[in-house]
Amino acid sequence: MNADVLLANLPALLIAVPLFGAFLTPVFGRFLPKIRDAWVILASFAASAVALLLAAQVYAKGAIVYVFGAAPGTGAVPVDSGGIPIRILFNIDGFGAFMLISAAIVSFAVILYLTVSQSRRSSRSEFYALYLLLVAGVFGMVSTGDMFNFFVFLEINSLAASALIAYHRNGGLAAEGALKYLIVNTVGGLMILFAIGLLYAQYNSLNMAVIAGSLTLTTLNLLALVLFIAGLATKAGAVPFHFATPDAYSVAPSGVTALMIVASQAGLYGMFRILFSVYGGVFTSATVGWIVIILGVLSMFIGVTMAIPQKDIKRLLSYHAVSQTGYMLLGVGVALAVLGDVTLTNAFGQMAMEGGLFHIINHAMYKGLLFLAVGAVIYRTGVWNLNEMGGLGHKMKWTMIFFLIGALAIAGIPPFNGFASKLMIYESTFAFNPAIAIIAMVVSILTLASFMKVFHSVFMGPELPEYAGVREVPKRMLAGMAILAVFVVAFGLVPDLVVDTLITPAADALLHQGQYILSVLGGGL
Repeated sequence: MNADVLLANLPALLIAVPLFGAFLTPVFGRFLPKIRDAWVILASFAASAVALLLAAQVYAKGAIVYVFGAAPGTGAVPVDSGGIPIRILFNIDGFGAFMLISAAIVSFAVILYLTVSQSRRSSRSEFYALYLLLVAGVFGMVSTGDMFNFFVFLEINSLAASALIAYHRNGGLAAEGALKYLIVNTVGGLMILFAIGLLYAQYNSLNMAVIAGSLTLTTLNLLALVLFIAGLATKAGAVPFHFATPDAYSVAPSGVTALMIVASQAGLYGMFRILFSVYGGVFTSATVGWIVIILGVLSMFIGVTMAIPQKDIKRLLSYHAVSQTGYMLLGVGVALAVLGDVTLTNAFGQMAMEGGLFHIINHAMYKGLLFLAVGAVIYRTGVWNLNEMGGLGHKMKWTMIFFLIGALAIAGIPPFNGFASKLMIYESTFAFNPAIAIIAMVVSILTLASFMKVFHSVFMGPELPEYAGVREVPKRMLAGMAILAVFVVAFGLVPDLVVDTLITPAADALLHQGQYILSVLGGGL
């Protein structure tokens, strides 16, 4: 098989590589345990490499439509199909490529960390296999052009994540968190499935582009939209659908939680894809945009106010994850609210969209970094309670530096990446509604206060005698944190380059629904 054939089949390899890696991991664990960890790292690296190569192709050549079961380059619409796509297809545009980049970077950094942090535990072969299944689920969700296959990958995502949450079996708390996560996401998944059924019953197709090209303003379509928003907001952990998120994130292995941030963002991907690429030509009123904005404001404010009093350090981070999701919803919600007005879209709607999307990848990097850093502290101390920590900066200097980088980034302090995306959200939201922009800035101030408290409680102060034997974590765990820290700093130092190269094509892919439809149907319908 030559390089051209491999490149032409990258969308298929995007799913095949992590699934193949997951299938063989227990085999290596049973017969070749000494090289199992190396195999898992290799499989994760290969999956990330495929995702990055595919994203590079999209940015270089435009949207890629890959038809499964057909020769590479085959059109999505067969000649004798009446203008309707028949086979399953992946439709990867600038938005999908952008999400693949985020997932690829975080998933590889996390597996380096996990192969050390989980080395003391049993059943690691099954654990790594589930991890690769979670990666496959995320990749599939942000690539497919078919609604039912989106649901299938969503279920792979949720089931693998639920099993990984329960892995530690921490006095039953992990099982409880996993069960809550599974139940809530099952309810969300059922809402999504019912919404898909409503659209299929009317348009006799599961292809997003076909449905988008035929969609009209009907009561059933409005009901389907409400179900999509509720179901996907549940997956994203947005208020008021967030109640399982802190319980699940706080008990999962820290590396798993870092990847679950990306997994939840795949839910945001689905919501934005439905709102813009499927419904964008019909629902251009400000009402839907305001619904998303309200979800964002509630998530920001309730998330940060619930985080501040927490003593469990991972639960605190979990509520901050809810809060940061609000910024993404706010930015994209403002863009959606002015979607029908070209003047306002050009004035600040485009910036709001780009700020919201930029915050997705920024949050994946700095929140992943924070969870890994906190996981390193727990790895060495076995302590979750902030009141029982202190002085660890004397022995864990690199972990302290990485945590500080993540803390300053999440609070929106320059020159880190969180500042760049939040500034875009502040400016565009202020032009739309100054009161909402002020709320967003107040939430950032509260976030900074919260993380300075955590930093002081964990790393500052005199060295405590009970932690006299504590030392820095192994180098592979530091390498995982370093990868994310590099992107946190780099994206903050050259934000214009990142926006122009990665973010603007992603925003344009959402704002121009016609291009999405044309990429599949080629002018049909």
